[in-house]
Amino acid sequence: MKSIFRSGRVVLVPEDGDEADRLARWKAGAAGQLLALDTNAGSGVSIKQLGKAEDVSREPINVTSRHADEAVRLIGNLADTPFELDGLSYQSVESFWQGLKVADSEARRRIAMYPGARCKSDRSIPWYGATLEYNGATVVVGTWDHWQLMQRACLAKFQQHVPARTALLATGQRPLVHKVRRDSKVIPGVIMADIWMDIRNRLSQ
Repeated sequence: MKSIFRSGRVVLVPEDGDEADRLARWKAGAAGQLLALDTNAGSGVSIKQLGKAEDVSREPINVTSRHADEAVRLIGNLADTPFELDGLSYQSVESFWQGLKVADSEARRRIAMYPGARCKSDRSIPWYGATLEYNGATVVVGTWDHWQLMQRACLAKFQQHVPARTALLATGQRPLVHKVRRDSKVIPGVIMADIWMDIRNRLSQ
């Protein structure tokens, strides 16, 4: 294998067919990887792979329904990821969250089966009042108790929906954020992202 040093780069050039095959296999596995020099007191050089650049640098992932990666979209609340919670079936976390706005059990059951995207466009769903009722308890909107309902719904989703759980765990230890054009006043994006990361930590254990 011939080595060429050029402008801060090391270029490897195979000198026979066997070296060409080995280099090609290595290139296929090293694509997108960060490399680093090992500490070496000798005259030679050892280079190691650290992992994918985004993982090593812990680049945040912005979880939204518009993300280019379908797996990341599965993590979000609008994704159609059916689950059950407290005896009721939901099509998405968003349908659970929007259903909390109505007190009538039949209306809540109807919203529960909405696809996530429909919850955003259905004008029949009212705005939140100061409080809501869930399982006989009164919850003040926009408080820790309200956020705990979201936590329970997300946990149920990731425990029951395998593709969504796989997508969440595949993010490893990268920070998750939820930055959208208009942040929610009821559950800000920073709270939503913390819920996802807390559940990820639980499931990874």
